[in-house]
Amino acid sequence: MKSNWKLSTILVLFLLPVLTCVRSVDTVPSERSGLPQGETTHKLTHDGRERSYTLYVPDSVDWSQSVALVFVFHGGTGNADSAIRMSGFNHVADANGYILAYPNGTGRLHDDKLLTWNGGACCGYAQEMGVDDVAFVRAIVSDLQSLVDIDGKRIYATGLSNGGILSHRLACEASDLFAAVAPVAGTLNLASCQPAQPISVIEFHGTDDQHILYDGGYGPKALASVDFNSVQDSIEFWASANTCSSEADLESFSDIQHEMYSDCAASTAVELYTIIDGGHSWPGGQGGWIGSDQPTQTISASELIWEFFDAHPKQE
Repeated sequence: MKSNWKLSTILVLFLLPVLTCVRSVDTVPSERSGLPQGETTHKLTHDGRERSYTLYVPDSVDWSQSVALVFVFHGGTGNADSAIRMSGFNHVADANGYILAYPNGTGRLHDDKLLTWNGGACCGYAQEMGVDDVAFVRAIVSDLQSLVDIDGKRIYATGLSNGGILSHRLACEASDLFAAVAPVAGTLNLASCQPAQPISVIEFHGTDDQHILYDGGYGPKALASVDFNSVQDSIEFWASANTCSSEADLESFSDIQHEMYSDCAASTAVELYTIIDGGHSWPGGQGGWIGSDQPTQTISASELIWEFFDAHPKQE
């Protein structure tokens, strides 16, 4: 009996760290914020589901002032780990001192790693089940605001493919919260988009994307049977919604075409980076999976996205 009690005690002590909070190794607590540096996993219950996100806190954050927050959404059938690896955004955060949230979408199985987002017309389990991912993202912001001083004028979102589609949806339905979004290889596909406030948008898309076609329609490699809107229709919608100039300034170099709309409302901006002959990938990053399209290295989407975000906080 005594030996059984000792065995039970040992098992409890062994399992206790696992049962409390999942955190990455090699993290160092910040003296000012109470948050560990590096990657940590956070869980919360939303709409009856246990949801999670990975938070990245660089040691370059200045905790004497409120901090910017950037969401990075994985693509369809991806997860937070794939978004971290594919985008390389942690290195940009290291250099610029802001925090990153990499949320996980939902799947059919409890331990599913093939996750999707409800972007409206797409995609997969999340769209089929009507998962309220906009409310989930708001819940993450509230969760983080309870931990650290988040700058309410500098909350941003970006993502690849299905994650880019969700970024568009956040711009439509959460412009009160987000200052800017940056969809990568994802177009605007909501039947109705009525942003409450002007919001800055920068988009990246390859002309040879066979998943979400640059000119719209059904992509031959798409994992969802969706008639996607074109890139140009998406970017022109945002230029019109922000009452920008009707004609964009244009610059071209190497395999890149860059369109910039000016004179937008509330100091917002709308920009588009077209990657000539580019596929379904994150410019300057890594391929998302074995055999995936290889991204151009002419530009770094992550660096350009942060420069755009930093230049376009929410106005009063």
